[in-house]
Amino acid sequence: MPFPAVSLRFRKIRRRFGISAPRVVVRRHMPWQVVLVVLVCFAVCAGAGLWVVVQRNQAGFLVRENEGLRSLVTLQAEELAALRSTAGTERNAVRIEKVAQQGLIARIQGLENENAALKEEVRLFERLASVGAEEAVVRVENFRVTADGPGRFRYRLILAFKPGRQAPDFRGRFQLAVIYEQAGRAHTLLLPEQKSAAAYVIELKAFLRREGVVELPPGAVVKTVKVRILQGDTLKVEQVAQF
Repeated sequence: MPFPAVSLRFRKIRRRFGISAPRVVVRRHMPWQVVLVVLVCFAVCAGAGLWVVVQRNQAGFLVRENEGLRSLVTLQAEELAALRSTAGTERNAVRIEKVAQQGLIARIQGLENENAALKEEVRLFERLASVGAEEAVVRVENFRVTADGPGRFRYRLILAFKPGRQAPDFRGRFQLAVIYEQAGRAHTLLLPEQKSAAAYVIELKAFLRREGVVELPPGAVVKTVKVRILQGDTLKVEQVAQF
């Protein structure tokens, strides 16, 4: 053959593309890392979808539970308001009852004091009726002193007069002599300071009651209180107070 090299190349081409050509398998090559990434992405998407479904169900449950709790809170608020209203009514009733009891106690004490005063007046009338002297007589039937706060005391005086033939009534005045201590020294206070004080002028036909409050200097401690019944400048009777 004149061209052996060309003939040999032609044979090789025939073997590759002819009947006797070798079999060729075509495969797509994909790295395992890519497959792993695809699988992970699929798993993540599936998990996300499942999570969304679960969250929706849970959100619906929470909404229903929240609505139930709100209804319960509203019901309890209504019950609390009703209980407060009832408690306020009961508290007002208790307060009214307590005020009424205090009023009754004060009234009872007032009635007891009035009863004691009436009994004392009855005893006074009995003593006056038992006196048979022809001359007029004035007496101090009751003279009491009680504390009325710091540096204050209240006095209560009952005078009785038995008229005589020459003196159907008595006109005069009464005087208080207060002996007290202050800073370790004794002092005497005469009330009234003026003889013409109208509050201390008395006119008696049977009996007379006088009450009043005396204020002393700060830190004064009362020792003795005397009452004097005067007619003009003449002392008719004198008595020390009962504390």
